[in-house]
Parts: sequence; C-alpha cells; structure tokens
Amino acid sequence: STPTIVQCIQQSCRDLGFKEPDDSLASSVIGLGIHDSLRRAVPWIEPAHFPNLTERFRYHYLAKDHELHLFPGIRELLEDLRADGFLLGVATGKSRVGLDRSLSHHQLGHLFHETRTADESFSKPHPGMLLELSDVTQVPTRRMLMIGDTTHDLDMAANAGVDAVAVTYGAHPPSTLKESPSLVHVDDVAQLSQWLKNNL
Repeated sequence: STPTIVQCIQQSCRDLGFKEPDDSLASSVIGLGIHDSLRRAVPWIEPAHFPNLTERFRYHYLAKDHELHLFPGIRELLEDLRADGFLLGVATGKSRVGLDRSLSHHQLGHLFHETRTADESFSKPHPGMLLELSDVTQVPTRRMLMIGDTTHDLDMAANAGVDAVAVTYGAHPPSTLKESPSLVHVDDVAQLSQWLKNNL
C-alpha cells in the first residue's frame, strides 16, 4: 500500500493547493494514525486546514483501497500460524473503519483474534495498542512478537517490551529500519516464514 498512500497524500495536497511532500517524506509517516501522519507529512500548513486535508485523503484512499493486493504468500503464512495455535493480532495506524474494510475485502478477518486501531487507542509509537492486545488475549508482552515494516512499529514494540521482526519489503527502507530495535530483518515473506518456523 506504500505507493498508494504516498500518492493519496500528494493528491490531497494538490486538491487544496498546498505544497505536496516528496515521496520520502510521505512514506516516512506510514504506520501512524491519519492525523499524526498528515501533520508530519505536511508540517507547513496551518492546523485549521487539516480536517479538509484528512477528508481529501480519505476520499482518494477509499477510491483505491480495493486495488491493493496482499504480499504473495502472506495469506498462507497467516493460515499456517493460526492452524498452529498462535494468537494473531493487528495493531495498525488505520482507523477501525479502514481496517474492517481491508480485512473484509481480503477475507482475512477470521484469522485474527484481536485488533486495535489508532482511532480507538494511542497512535504508534505509544505502546498502548500492544498493551491492550496483551491484556485482552492474556498473552504477556514477553511472549508477543511484533512484525512491522516501519520504525513506528518497531519503536511501539520496544516501548511495550515486545520483541520485533522488521520486514524490509514495506513502507520504510532497510537503512531507516536499522534505526530501531528488532531481532532480525527479513526481505520477503518466504524469509519471514522460515525465520518464524525456526524461532517460534
């Protein structure tokens, strides 16, 4: 979804006549809640304009989210983990409406035991979403694993006392991911699957 999110941020700025962020700045905010994302992506606009910018972003993203595809192999990996008895959760910068739309579109909702979104908890890198998932699943944080593609994910995990795996095929490049703690960096779903089989 990285290129789509970047394009939607930039198009929203164009719609309202604002200077648009470059690809690097726009992609750096992925993983945060929408309000935090836009404030960081376009810090040069007045706060009064953010409601309109948020509305335009949602308009463009909702028009495109049905075009997004899963990474090859991820559905099978999730199904295998679920079948092996692991409790799966989501901690996302998406809104509840956005996450539910995505899970429904990709027919993944039945694989996850619990989910938390940025509009019903604290936004990353605050540990709130992971701590809430820990509470509701009764899984202590020392036995949880966060898999993330941004420093916001990895920092949230560190703040919650949760180990993390960094995937380099998502929003943040490997050079950026190295700024945050993780057990390992993996470059594709096959590597992720193999690491999980060897270490869980």
